Amino acid sequence: MNADHLCGLLAEPSRLRTYAAVVLGARTPEEITGAAGLELPVVAKALQRLGKNGLIQSDADGLYAEESVFKDVVRTSRPEREPLDPDPSRDAVLASFIRDGRLTHFPTVPAKFRIVLEYLATSFDPGTEYPEATVNAILNSWHPDHAALRRELVDAGLLTRANSLYRRTT
Repeated sequence: MNADHLCGLLAEPSRLRTYAAVVLGARTPEEITGAAGLELPVVAKALQRLGKNGLIQSDADGLYAEESVFKDVVRTSRPEREPLDPDPSRDAVLASFIRDGRLTHFPTVPAKFRIVLEYLATSFDPGTEYPEATVNAILNSWHPDHAALRRELVDAGLLTRANSLYRRTT
């Protein structure tokens, strides 16, 4: 089952209300009709469809909601994350601080900050000179505090500054 299929199953109000009643403790079709305010034939049809798709199960105590379906769908429909670095240890550091192409916060551990700065430095082509406004625009696409990033990149020796022009060193 995929996310579209799961949402489609619960998009029908009678199935959603039936499922909700079971989640909230209704164990028989009769209890569901009372809790969901639906007629028994409607509940029976919803239970058939929900059961067929694994959302409702039954045991000796009656009906119960199979909630693990949601976790399974999320796990299978989540796109595989593209590594930011081929080295798994460096990639783990980068994944901790970069989400959706943005730097979420500055690392406090110097070694981790160095890894992040080295990654951000790849935004600049080696040998190309950049005016400060361009450097700011590039760094602003990573984090709103572009001035701090620019300063840290220069202090780390990853960018040089001469005559208000910046150049990547590596």
